[in-house]
Amino acid sequence: MILVEAVLGNRNEPKWQALLASAKIDFLELDQWESQKSRLRKRTVSDQELAISLERGMHIHDGDVLHWQADSYCAVVARIDVREVMVVDLTELSRLDPVLAMRTCIEIGHAMGNQHWPALVKNNKVYVPLVLARKVMDSVMRTHAFENIAYEFVPGREVIPYLAPHETRRLFGGAEGIAHAHADSHGQIRK
Repeated sequence: MILVEAVLGNRNEPKWQALLASAKIDFLELDQWESQKSRLRKRTVSDQELAISLERGMHIHDGDVLHWQADSYCAVVARIDVREVMVVDLTELSRLDPVLAMRTCIEIGHAMGNQHWPALVKNNKVYVPLVLARKVMDSVMRTHAFENIAYEFVPGREVIPYLAPHETRRLFGGAEGIAHAHADSHGQIRK
């Protein structure tokens, strides 16, 4: 077992680009939730067991170099599977009458909340990780026919550079397998 107590660098850094160019690379494949953990035990693609024990608050990014063997030019690099994100652009609403803009924002919030979609608002954009098939989320947005907004689906990796670590965790971390709880007519929570 390989113990990882610190990230050595990232494959996108010039130093690591040069070292990894001729190295044998093994990947530790993580989902979004796993990448947010500072303690984790998992096997790499080639079946090496890693025990990750990072400082609290630290987490793994896509491309992080977790292990390096200089004598054999072998590395273990993190590969994180990040889902697509629907990006809703609210910029045009700023050009509208404030009452109409506010009503549209409330309607969008109601529609997304009614679907139990996790969302993050930053500047004039709303980021929603795909928790359903893209065509289903697209259908919901088209059904509501929101005027003066635009939305598109983009790879999650394109969004991450614009987010702070806590925003990334909020948007991606723990979004897998969310059990939607609902209250019945007697106020009892059921899943």
